[in-house]
Amino acid sequence: MAHNIETERWGRFELRTSGPSGGNPYADVRFSAKFRYGNRTVDVSGFYDGDGHYVIRFMPDTTGEWTFETDSNMPELAGIRGSLICTEPSARNHGPVGVDRIHHFAYADGTPFHPFGTTSYVWNHQPEQLQEQTLQSLSKSAFNKIRMCVFPKHYDYNHAEPERFPFEGSLAQGFDFSRFDPSYWRKLESQIEALQGLGIEADLILFHPYDRWGFAKMSAEEDDRYLRYLMARLSSFRNVWWSLANEFDLMHAKTMQDWDRFFRVIQENDANQHLRSIHNWHHPGLHYTSNAHWYDHGKPWVTHVSIQHHDLHFVTDWRKLYRKPIVVDECRYEGDLNHGWGNITGQKMLACFWEGAARGGYVTHGETFLNPENVIWWSHGGKLRGESPARIQFLRSIMEAGPQLGETAVDFEWDAASAGVDGEYYLVYFGESRPGYRILNLPEGVTFTVDLIDTWEMKVTKLPGEYAGTCRVDLPGKAYQALRIQKVKK
Repeated sequence: MAHNIETERWGRFELRTSGPSGGNPYADVRFSAKFRYGNRTVDVSGFYDGDGHYVIRFMPDTTGEWTFETDSNMPELAGIRGSLICTEPSARNHGPVGVDRIHHFAYADGTPFHPFGTTSYVWNHQPEQLQEQTLQSLSKSAFNKIRMCVFPKHYDYNHAEPERFPFEGSLAQGFDFSRFDPSYWRKLESQIEALQGLGIEADLILFHPYDRWGFAKMSAEEDDRYLRYLMARLSSFRNVWWSLANEFDLMHAKTMQDWDRFFRVIQENDANQHLRSIHNWHHPGLHYTSNAHWYDHGKPWVTHVSIQHHDLHFVTDWRKLYRKPIVVDECRYEGDLNHGWGNITGQKMLACFWEGAARGGYVTHGETFLNPENVIWWSHGGKLRGESPARIQFLRSIMEAGPQLGETAVDFEWDAASAGVDGEYYLVYFGESRPGYRILNLPEGVTFTVDLIDTWEMKVTKLPGEYAGTCRVDLPGKAYQALRIQKVKK
């Protein structure tokens, strides 16, 4: 019996013990534990880690003493008892991220979280040196969330065979979907921990259609076993989110009922109820004004709306429709790739971020520059080459210095994106519009200051004087400008 092992709040307690290794322990052995705190009980599934080792992981969310007892269909794994002391969290540990105030996010301790994400689908499947370069690039960037795949990816510019796979086997020999490869999962865990050390959330993509190994066409039983194993291994990491799929609607072997079931399996096996979403394919010619092919984000197990769409104008409508946080996880990519989605300018990428933010949503970055090494950030990681990341950092500093934004009663005209807190704070983004002045209809009886923000040059200029009611603000007649309007504190 283990006693009084200390684990910080939202840290990870681990019980490791020995058990049977014959047959197929991944399929044949059930192993779980009940963790108790007062009258509360939390059920946690364990997993087989190879070589006769069985593991239970638990993320305590309340300080004080917890007790536990294991259960199993194998006598040597059943009835193991112990306790742990959950201590106060360390300074940089704010807990897992959850939904806050309907349209936003916050850590478990209440600290607001503004997702400034990037996409690097299979950086975690690249050679070790390239993985280290990716982490180094992230450490110097604005990004606090990264979209990444559990399974490797087969697509243009992605033809190398990875070193490890989630399951035992190979492309040449085939895979045994009933047996996991613990070495792959240990490596993935170390990558998630490295991201946590950088303050970055790992938005894990659990399925995707770009496949040559058979992972996209597993049976229902194999899919569910994979999800349960993944939950047992990874749900105790505080910095994980679950993205059920990238472009789920291109996975033609799966039905809507399958996706519903996947959400339920995750709900039932994630003791910590991390964020859950699902992402759609987007072809502007087919889908510009139609979301009929999307999953129903209104279903209760979807925590936030993950969208691929190139026009951020619709963020306002999506907020009203779903009443959940809106994250446009793909809006095209800064770069010069041959594909239409992969060749916008840094200015356009930055404009997407500003418009999304000024409509009360969130946007994810992507980068696709051709280079002699064929190492492209969108898939492989490596170096960030674009002009937008530094300017996204500037936007992040502005957003984190202000309140969470929502719809306001003030009309800043149709050519501007705007959001704020009525009577307190407004953020107005003009995008490609370049007015020489603007008449603002601010609330009467409240005095404001106005900052002019050049989003590309990253300059903030405080305009002279104070403003109230209907007033004129002179502007430079230049594109990509924004206004930050703040109530004067008395």
